[in-house]
Amino acid sequence: MWLQTRNSHRQPRRLYEQNRAAAFTGRQGQTATHKSQPRRLLLGPADLAHPCLTLSKAMTPPSAPTMAAEINANHGGRHRHVLLFPLPYQGHINPMFRLAGVLHARGFAVTVFHTHFNAPDPARHPHYRFVPVPDGMSGPAPVATEDVVVHIVSIGGACEAAFRDRLAAVLEEYSRDAVACLVADAHLLPIFQAANCLGVPTLALRTGSAVSFACFTAYPMLCEKGYLPVQDSQLDTPVVELPPYRVRDLIHIGKDGHEVECEMMARAVAAVKASSALILNTFDALERRELEGLRQDLAVPVFDIGPLHKFYPASDSSLLCQDRSCLEWLDAWPPASVLYVSFGSLACMSPRDLEETAWGIAGSGVPFLWVVRPGLVGGCAENHLPERFEAATRGRGMVVGWAPQEEVLRHRAVGGFWTHNGWNSTTESICEGMGNARYVEHVWEVGFEVSGELERGSVEEAIRRLMTESDGAGMRKRAGELKKASAECTGKGGSSCLAIDKLVTHMMSL
Repeated sequence: MWLQTRNSHRQPRRLYEQNRAAAFTGRQGQTATHKSQPRRLLLGPADLAHPCLTLSKAMTPPSAPTMAAEINANHGGRHRHVLLFPLPYQGHINPMFRLAGVLHARGFAVTVFHTHFNAPDPARHPHYRFVPVPDGMSGPAPVATEDVVVHIVSIGGACEAAFRDRLAAVLEEYSRDAVACLVADAHLLPIFQAANCLGVPTLALRTGSAVSFACFTAYPMLCEKGYLPVQDSQLDTPVVELPPYRVRDLIHIGKDGHEVECEMMARAVAAVKASSALILNTFDALERRELEGLRQDLAVPVFDIGPLHKFYPASDSSLLCQDRSCLEWLDAWPPASVLYVSFGSLACMSPRDLEETAWGIAGSGVPFLWVVRPGLVGGCAENHLPERFEAATRGRGMVVGWAPQEEVLRHRAVGGFWTHNGWNSTTESICEGMGNARYVEHVWEVGFEVSGELERGSVEEAIRRLMTESDGAGMRKRAGELKKASAECTGKGGSSCLAIDKLVTHMMSL
């Protein structure tokens, strides 16, 4: 796991679980997990805490009116429709709806295709049209990492025929010329294929980092050279083709899940290659080298338009009910004094890990806001904190089922973030895991890693190091630099603003 700090102020069992270790960084926080042992990430200054560089308070999105005023100056898409199809998981839905907001502000009419599984609530988005697509999948949401990956691989094919029929009906209603394109999550390869068959141009949205997609494209090479499947004896072997990675940092879910993992990544790469462009929720100042590499390797344009949460404030697309009382609770605390703990919407942990985490938090003596969502422990609806935990932390802690994360990370009281290392949490999903963690520590330098199994003593020590000791100073300084860089990228004339201009022009040309 990782801890992040704030500069003042993406699921413990992750989609791709990483090895058992904990990482702590300044206020930008995240965690990744491996099998039953979650990795935790606290990104130095909380300012950077984004959904995985985690962007916290320092990276505050502009107000909606100001942003809309600037964006509406160019109604590039007026009278054109853009069709969207998100992967139905929280870490993928959020960026897609933020992209929808950006495009709608540019004048596009927005139509959202969605599965019945984890369907969004149309009432929360009255300006968009929603088209439900039967997915033929029933039963409870998958919990085990391998099951989540299987679900991701399967869901596109399960709804392909129904999507084709509904897309044909929409094209007949709108007229083909009125539809600019379809933007779909890169994990939905059959959706790209169906749209292309009907003559609809497609663009792929990758909700993770540029470096994570570079790992996707490199996966066959990594297997061919023997890095994967991961062998325990090679965990610390450097991956010379992908510095600064070690084998333990590669996305993997164990030998049993290797085949389906290979298929998932191959499908995502194929979807991007079948599209007319790749859209990434990242920014040039953060991943310039990785973006340059992707542009050299891919035959399609790459638009780095992030962090999207800075362009479009939190859209009401949460699949879980947010407890907003925590914001009032935070108001009572001094600046940068509270540790925010959240392991995302998918990750799970064992009862033992929950107990060790709880007592580590309690022993640190640090004020905390902890998100313990339903299903956090092995998919169980009830998560039982240890007896006497409430008494041990009374007066300095709050536990909620779900929180309005962006608002929490912007709050002046939050000084550190311990999370699952998902890209939305790092830049504010769950597919990036260890890859982000390694970059947080060794490239972006806003966090540190604590190796070993989750244990209360190491948790306590890491929290104190992050929140109360001098080690956090360098991370806070670096986080402040990244905060400034992100503000420049998303400001007028910045690289991300220009990328959005180019993206709109590209869409209109299709």
